[in-house]
Amino acid sequence: MIYCLTGELIKKTTEQAVLSCGGVGYLVQVPATVAASLPGVGAQATLYTYMNITENDVSLFGFATEEQQACFKMLIGVSGVGPRVGMAILSVLSPEKVALAVSAGDHKAFTAASGVGPKLAQRITLELKDKVGRGLAEELGFGGGDAAAAPPAGAASQALAALISLGYSQGEAAAAVARLDDSLPVEELVRQALRSMAARR
Repeated sequence: MIYCLTGELIKKTTEQAVLSCGGVGYLVQVPATVAASLPGVGAQATLYTYMNITENDVSLFGFATEEQQACFKMLIGVSGVGPRVGMAILSVLSPEKVALAVSAGDHKAFTAASGVGPKLAQRITLELKDKVGRGLAEELGFGGGDAAAAPPAGAASQALAALISLGYSQGEAAAAVARLDDSLPVEELVRQALRSMAARR
C-alpha cells in the first residue's frame, strides 16, 4: 500500500489532485476540505493515501493528515460505506467531528454528507460507537498509536474533556461540542457549549 506521497502539485480540482513524485504523476481523489487546504500548483505537498483496489479499478484517496486517513479507513469499515461515501463524509466533517457525532449518537450529523441517508447514518453511529467510545480517538490513530493514548489535542477534544470534568456526561458534552465550530479557541468552545446545554435544560 502507498502510505503517503510527497511531490510537486501539478493539478488540483475540488475533488482531485495530481502529485508528481519521481517523474510519475499520481492522480489522487481528495475530500473537498483537503482540496481547499492544498497549496498552489507548483508547490510541494504531502498526501496520506489509501489505495482501493476493485476488479475494474485501482484508485488512490488522499488526505492532509494521518488522522483523516485513519478516520477514512474506520468509516469504510462500516457496512454500506464505500470510499466515495467516506470521502463525502470527510468533506463535511473533520475526524474530531466524526468522533464527537458518534460519541453523542448524533446520526443526523452524517446526513449532511452526499449519499448518506438516515438509515446509513444510524448504522455508522451504531457500528462505530464502541470504537469511538474507547477514548474518542483510539481507533482514529490520534495520540501516537499507544492503545491507551489520550484523546486528540485539538480544541474540540480539550473542550470535551473540560466539560466532562465539570460533571457533564460524555454524550451530552459531545453533542454540545459537535454543534460548534471546532476552529474556535478552547475557552470559547467551552463557553458556547455551556450556554447551549443550559438553554436545553
